[in-house]
Amino acid sequence: MDIRREWMIARAVREIEDGMCVNLGIGMPTLLANYTFDKKDVLLQSENGLLGIGPYPYEGQEYADLINAGKETVTAVQGASFFDSAESFAMIRGGHIDLAILGGMEVSEQGDLANWMIPGKMVKGMGGAMDLVTGAKRVVVMMEHVNKHGESKVKRACSLPLTGQRVVHRLITDLGVFDFTPQGMVLIETRDGVTVDEVAEHTEARFQVLYDGQG
Repeated sequence: MDIRREWMIARAVREIEDGMCVNLGIGMPTLLANYTFDKKDVLLQSENGLLGIGPYPYEGQEYADLINAGKETVTAVQGASFFDSAESFAMIRGGHIDLAILGGMEVSEQGDLANWMIPGKMVKGMGGAMDLVTGAKRVVVMMEHVNKHGESKVKRACSLPLTGQRVVHRLITDLGVFDFTPQGMVLIETRDGVTVDEVAEHTEARFQVLYDGQG
């Protein structure tokens, strides 16, 4: 794992508070399950029917039937519970998830999120993302700031199909951290060694800066 991803994961873990029920989205967010050991009474929820996800298993200790929503083998903490999809989505839609940490393909300056499909590519289904962005009390997105072509993924307006409109509370990228407020998108932190000018150079969206620029 490179230093940019290490920073993103460490920064995202800070969003998790003691006692929270947290859903970790497919992709990079699922790695956070390995870094919540110092949190008290945190329960990690997976929309495929598991409350109480533990760290990834060691090689040779995997149990093929114990998986997260991304079909990765996981462990379960003591006291974990298993349930069907209907119960899981009732939990999400009922507002019982304190925090959802999701991956993203694009985020707009209004806090719109596109993370479920790219037109023309096969998609097995939309998963639980649309339910999570409307049902979770707080939504944090973590993603790389630019795509493989060097184009900004932090947009004035999303070009990909939306998962939800004005649903993102905080965005963590490999360059910095943004909040979405009634006054607009605000840069609140940069990764160590990254300047505000560097963030602006790689950001299509318009944003304000409300900190001293010291990482």
